[in-house]
Amino acid sequence: MEVLLKGLQSIAEPTRLRVLGLCAHAELTVSELVQILGQSQPRVSRHLKLLMEAGLLERHQEGNWAYFRLSDNQPCSELARLIIDLIPADDPKLALDFQRLEDIKEERGRKAQEYFRKNASDWHEIRSLHIDTSSIETAFQETLLSEPVEELLDIGTGTGRVLELVSGEVGSIVGLDISREMLAIARNNIDRAGLTNCQVRQGDMYQIPFGNARFDAVCLNMVLHYALDPRMCLREAARVIKPGGRLILVDFAPHRMDSLRDDHAHHWLGFDDKQIEEFCDDAGLTLSDPEHLPGDPLTVCIWTARRDPNTE
Repeated sequence: MEVLLKGLQSIAEPTRLRVLGLCAHAELTVSELVQILGQSQPRVSRHLKLLMEAGLLERHQEGNWAYFRLSDNQPCSELARLIIDLIPADDPKLALDFQRLEDIKEERGRKAQEYFRKNASDWHEIRSLHIDTSSIETAFQETLLSEPVEELLDIGTGTGRVLELVSGEVGSIVGLDISREMLAIARNNIDRAGLTNCQVRQGDMYQIPFGNARFDAVCLNMVLHYALDPRMCLREAARVIKPGGRLILVDFAPHRMDSLRDDHAHHWLGFDDKQIEEFCDDAGLTLSDPEHLPGDPLTVCIWTARRDPNTE
């Protein structure tokens, strides 16, 4: 009873209700909430503190940045979702909040796309920074090819490196990327290598342009740390995996190299096993034991998840 009352008391304030609604739609920093709400940083921080104390929001630290989002699996999580569903969609103040939120999302995406456009020609070298690429590629190949793969989707294919690595062992591969500059280089690489079973397509990892249950396997190779919403990304990846098929995810373990965010457009400074397990559970995938490849200073992980063979 006390937990419920505390939650209700925390929500029953106009700005905190606005914050709750915003954090239900995106992970946001204090500075982004200040920009949306038009209030001072100390005042916004105070509202966030009260919402966290009530178990309505949770805080995720990413290097020097802290992101706030709606809580999962807390006593008041269901209450928060119920209240959010009751917020009137035509409220003018909230409508302005969500318009400003969309502006922030667009700016995030614009910065990332500008980075990819500028660095397309040097992408393979950039992805090799701070890690032993050869050992990671070998481990990835062994994981992916441990079972036969007839159709593979490589999300965020970049310059098509995954296609080059496994084309000889896979029936057909589609590389998906939103950047035209990346795809131009990937097509050139495919042509030069004579990879006739490979093709690339422009598309968004949040709206994959293929039907349900199309692929035996889907991979995201050093891509998820660029995602604004990894949970949504994995849901969409799971949608196109056949029952019994696999998701192969390669990315960094948590680290403190803020320069990767500032200089290379990383949105996430790595993921731990618990985060990935939660994302997979949410997407209807069952995670297997991960493989950790320690490096200096970065550790890379390979996570494998499977879609239930009995799903439709």
